[in-house]
Amino acid sequence: MKPLTATLLCIFLSNTLIASDAIPSAPQTTPVAITGATIHTVSGPVIDNGDLLFDHGRIVALGESGTVKIPADAKQVSGKGRHVYPSLFEAYSQLGLVEVSAVRASRDQSESGQMNPNVRALVSVNPDSELIPVTRANGVLLALTAPSGGRIAGQAAVIQLDGWTFKEMTLRSGAAMAVSWPTVPNQLEAKDAKKDPVASLRDFFDESRAYLEALADEASSQKSDLKLESLRPVLERKMPLLVSANSLAVIQSAVSFASEQKIRLIIIGGYDAPLCARLLKKNNVPVIVSAVYRLPRRRSDGFDVAYTLPTRLRDAGIKFCISGSGSSRVSNTRNLPYHAATAVAYGLPADEALKAITLYPAQILGVSKRVGSLEKGKDATLIMTTGDPLETSTQVTSAWIQGRAVDLSSRHTQLYEKYREKYRQLKR
Repeated sequence: MKPLTATLLCIFLSNTLIASDAIPSAPQTTPVAITGATIHTVSGPVIDNGDLLFDHGRIVALGESGTVKIPADAKQVSGKGRHVYPSLFEAYSQLGLVEVSAVRASRDQSESGQMNPNVRALVSVNPDSELIPVTRANGVLLALTAPSGGRIAGQAAVIQLDGWTFKEMTLRSGAAMAVSWPTVPNQLEAKDAKKDPVASLRDFFDESRAYLEALADEASSQKSDLKLESLRPVLERKMPLLVSANSLAVIQSAVSFASEQKIRLIIIGGYDAPLCARLLKKNNVPVIVSAVYRLPRRRSDGFDVAYTLPTRLRDAGIKFCISGSGSSRVSNTRNLPYHAATAVAYGLPADEALKAITLYPAQILGVSKRVGSLEKGKDATLIMTTGDPLETSTQVTSAWIQGRAVDLSSRHTQLYEKYREKYRQLKR
């Protein structure tokens, strides 16, 4: 490599991999009361003129103004003319794992090998990612970050978008086991077990079961195997498989495998999910819609097939939520609320769209006792806005994660201030 080329490359990498300057917030030490705001509880009715009190990271009380007893030492935040919502929740992403897709050194979302149930995406999360402040500035304070690569990619985790370390960011470690499902063969090929692409996955599950049985046998001299051991929570139904599947054949294959193995399943993608609605409903399989902004998969499909997918899933009685993961860039995770807004434009009720990016992902990913709605006892992970977060004109004015006031500045706001100053100087 020529010296000049090497120098330019180093300059490029140093500029693209700069850590975020945002300082994580300190734990809540004083009660906080938001007064006179429109409170959208999501799980219950809207409180038009309400107060919300939280302390030590949890919601203590909420109700109509005057009905909530506010401690004398509480910090009061005026909510007049503002709206309070639970945090928006990105149900599938690679936040903290990928910084710049074009720079290999900033991608840490995959591991070598095919079967990696022991891989934990959580430990690779970069708390200093520039994409985290950008995402939370638009009200997305919670996200599932998932690994990729191989057949079993590893364990996805629900993270909070604030903290000094990945441990401080953790809401739920091991929320799902990410799996890349193989292409399903046609019926003739399926008769030959050697050509069955699911066979290797089935064999691995059988091997793990045999290993766990041997461990339980006190007379056994079974040696420890971390990979086989890591499949235990899946086999015990404590952790669901998270399978990327869009075509009808792949969805049916994944559901059949989950039923055969007696394990839990979540579908991410779900383009053809309405075509097998009865199967999904029978087996209680939820669907994470991987972006509403998607192109039709077939020439015969209408232009709005992806836009109407949430509505059709709801009408079919299938549990679902909306993700913005269909975008090729992790940086576009911030656009999550606008995917839900497009679903509203194509038939989904507005209250359902809001639940699809707050409460429903929390329920599907097993953290609804902590987040997803504004209720007494739940985490004080919430946002205050100028209006409906599904509207592009709405601004997030304040945010709290477990009661901690979050810095809403980001690379975007820094650049805005920088160039606003430039034009101020030019006018002098």
